[in-house]
Amino acid sequence: MVRRRELQFVNLILWLTLGLILARLAAELGLAALNRRHVLAHAGEIPPVFRGIIDGPAYKKSVAYTLAKGRLGNMEDTWSTIVLLFFLFSGILPWAFRFFSQGLGQSAWGMAAFLFAAGLALSLPGLPFDWFAQFRLEEKFGFNTTTPKIWWADRLKGLLLAAALGYPLLVLVLKTVEWTGTGWWLWAWAALLAFQFLMLVLAPVLILPLFNKFTPLPEGSLRERLLALARRTRFRARSIQLMDGSKRSRHSNAFFTGFGRFRKIVLFDTLVQQLSEPELEAVLAHEIGHYRKRHIPKMLAFSAVSSLVGFYLISLLARQEWFYRAFGFQPSAFSLQPAAIAPALLLFGLLAGTVTFWFSPLLHGWSRRYEYQADAFAAHVMNEAQSLMGALRKLNEKNLSNLTPHPWYSGFYYSHPTLLEREQALAGKT
Repeated sequence: MVRRRELQFVNLILWLTLGLILARLAAELGLAALNRRHVLAHAGEIPPVFRGIIDGPAYKKSVAYTLAKGRLGNMEDTWSTIVLLFFLFSGILPWAFRFFSQGLGQSAWGMAAFLFAAGLALSLPGLPFDWFAQFRLEEKFGFNTTTPKIWWADRLKGLLLAAALGYPLLVLVLKTVEWTGTGWWLWAWAALLAFQFLMLVLAPVLILPLFNKFTPLPEGSLRERLLALARRTRFRARSIQLMDGSKRSRHSNAFFTGFGRFRKIVLFDTLVQQLSEPELEAVLAHEIGHYRKRHIPKMLAFSAVSSLVGFYLISLLARQEWFYRAFGFQPSAFSLQPAAIAPALLLFGLLAGTVTFWFSPLLHGWSRRYEYQADAFAAHVMNEAQSLMGALRKLNEKNLSNLTPHPWYSGFYYSHPTLLEREQALAGKT
């Protein structure tokens, strides 16, 4: 009788998991359909609010780009769901677990190898979509500037970095189980947090240069203008550098990296080519606004708390036999050891996105609020909003951004407000 009830509960978990995964896919496809209809409804002519901002051919091209990305996104979402269901319900994960357990043992090193191999296997089915997006879609709309050689080199470098950094981190996380017992999840979280902060310091120096070339911004009026802005806003930066983003794409961006006296301002070379000096100053003022408003520490703190909650939930699930049995693992011989925690880590990682997807509007709403604040800061520092408006208009035009997204779609997927929303907010700053 007890065995029958246990099987019924396991089956309930399986059906619930399947339902949640399919519900997410249905929501993704439904949101995409809403967005497509909304874009097509405005495709006939430029909406009045955008006349004078973008010309007819550019608007038509942005609509075509949006629709093409939407079609590819639908196929990718459907395929990734099929892949996820296969890994969860085919029995391949328990088989791989037994394979690595028998070959490498159930130590932290062997279980870290299992997790690393599973992560690698899960990433492979998405490669054809990445390739198509870069060399077909982006190529068709004039954004791609990379070569197959660079594309494959990037992925090889990423794999080697994952092996050099990610694998030891997995070992360390699993070692905490051996070293600390029931409190492993707290120590594992602390190890992850220390690793993340270490990467924030080392990545600009050791990792980013592996992918891109960084050169000092040449002497001249632009450099002096940006340095004056940094002094005016009390933003200490060691240097202003250009990144050769044009090696891979015509898309553009700006950001800063590092901490304290090691902080660097980085501009994509494509951004410098597209914007005037006042507009570049406004873009940098926006980025400094995030710093001055302490947005980055707040978001890092939220990420740290979220990962702490995640590790605690994993520690709870790792004690539940039904959680293992539902996905084909046999927990009877498990105790508080790496072999008991590794499957829980993997399953939690596979399923977490299915749940957090529904919180996307809240998280993106928080992010958009910060973008409004950074825009307001830039307008205040510049003593005018026209330069930032001009930069936003050019960037939306050059990047073929969707100017008419459906509100529900943007709520789920947009971390930044739309061009119209940002201009309306800035209108009071002029």
